[in-house]
Amino acid sequence: MPSTPPTGQIRHITVDEESAGQRLDNLLVRLLKGVPKSHIYRIIRSGEVRRNKGRVSADDRVNTGDVLRIPPIRLSERAEEKAANPAPPRDFPVVFEDDAFLAIDKPAGIAVHGGSGVSFGVIEQMRQARPEARLLELVHRLDRETSGLLLIAKKKSALKALQDQFRERETGKTYLALVKGDWPARLKVLDQPLHKYLLPDGERRVKVTTPDDPDGMRSVTLVKVARRVPAPAGLSAGAPDGFTLLEVTIKTGRTHQIRVHLASAGFPIAGDDKYGDFELNRHLAKIGLKRMFLHAWRLRLTHPVTSSPLELQAELPGELQNWITVE
Repeated sequence: MPSTPPTGQIRHITVDEESAGQRLDNLLVRLLKGVPKSHIYRIIRSGEVRRNKGRVSADDRVNTGDVLRIPPIRLSERAEEKAANPAPPRDFPVVFEDDAFLAIDKPAGIAVHGGSGVSFGVIEQMRQARPEARLLELVHRLDRETSGLLLIAKKKSALKALQDQFRERETGKTYLALVKGDWPARLKVLDQPLHKYLLPDGERRVKVTTPDDPDGMRSVTLVKVARRVPAPAGLSAGAPDGFTLLEVTIKTGRTHQIRVHLASAGFPIAGDDKYGDFELNRHLAKIGLKRMFLHAWRLRLTHPVTSSPLELQAELPGELQNWITVE
């Protein structure tokens, strides 16, 4: 059942198998993009939404074949503008795809979804590029500045199964990160709680905290040295010990976890504009590294339908690969 843009006309929607079992309110939130939740609950309570010609409650679960009556809905000017100017369609490099889900190689600099000052992201663009898709939902997230593997579910059952794996820490997520300095090979485990807070302007930040911090979340990062990278000509003063390319596996999925753990250890990620070495970043940009060197490289998981083990991999994008191979 594709997403249905709000209109000024009464519509009748038949529930398909993929949508069966959902609560009515959750289904309408997904279908009526841009409509405030308060308005959705109001039209349910007033009886304007009908199921098989009868009244229905917000927490009732719909069944395959149910016919829903959706009343005319008028959007706010802002929502109407958004509906009239949808995200531009865009396809992204596909690493894996079947009937259950797909894995794309997300470029750096693109948010995974709209919000927080971003009008649209990967998921909105993909929905526009694939209007025939019955369902496209993000399984997990990546920072805007991070490139690499991103999973998108094509079925509700696959979405739940994959999210369960992420929540139960049954997936293996490994990133490639280039850090300033000569990472000590003996330092393989970073087990430090993280605390989220807001800057005065409302921007989100994360810091390492103490084990007795009630707001601290346990966070575990595994680190393996992949190779040493000497500092390019002209950078020896800013990075006298050169750089280290790390394979970083996260056992917990906290906000900015890798960035904060590595920076707190004294080895900030090259190009990190939140937790990095800002002076070094300026020099790096002049010689070609204009983004953060963090890439979601490899993902091990269990297929949500066949239960077979699956390993996905997205190689370093050219702008990162070229930088570390420059002598």
